[in-house]
Amino acid sequence: MAIRKILTYPEKSLLLPSVKVDSIDEDIKNLIKDMGETMFDAPGVGLAASQVGINKRVIVYDSNAENPDRDDSIQEFTALINPEIIASSGSIVSEKEACLSVVDYSADVKRYEKVTVKAVDIKGKKLEFDAMGILAIIMQHEIDHLDGILFIERISLLKRTMYKKKIAKMQDNK
Repeated sequence: MAIRKILTYPEKSLLLPSVKVDSIDEDIKNLIKDMGETMFDAPGVGLAASQVGINKRVIVYDSNAENPDRDDSIQEFTALINPEIIASSGSIVSEKEACLSVVDYSADVKRYEKVTVKAVDIKGKKLEFDAMGILAIIMQHEIDHLDGILFIERISLLKRTMYKKKIAKMQDNK
């Protein structure tokens, strides 16, 4: 498999909604394997297909992200195809949330405390599960990517504007 290039803001394609996967063929399975490798190489705990330039509703996440005692040498990931949040409740602040596509920036983001996710796994099996804590944050963050939303759209206008100016200045200096 291969490590893919992770697109970064202000790449316009990151702001486009992803299309539903109709069939789980070899291309999708290879994409998922590449995304898992890419996520761990970055390193990150989640990755959406749109972040590697594929406009399909596919995400991967670190299967052990919830475990505070996790061994970083164990690289197991879970893939979700066509995931959607079908219920949400509560409120928490994701402290210092960051993104592989939003370089050199983190911020506190208000998120739901609990979400119910419906998806399909790599074998085509329908899934529905409740996610809380870090897994709920990962689900919201990655599904936002599939909807063309970066986490910086969920912070204050002032902080977002400051980040965008910083990126524009960095690009002018290239």
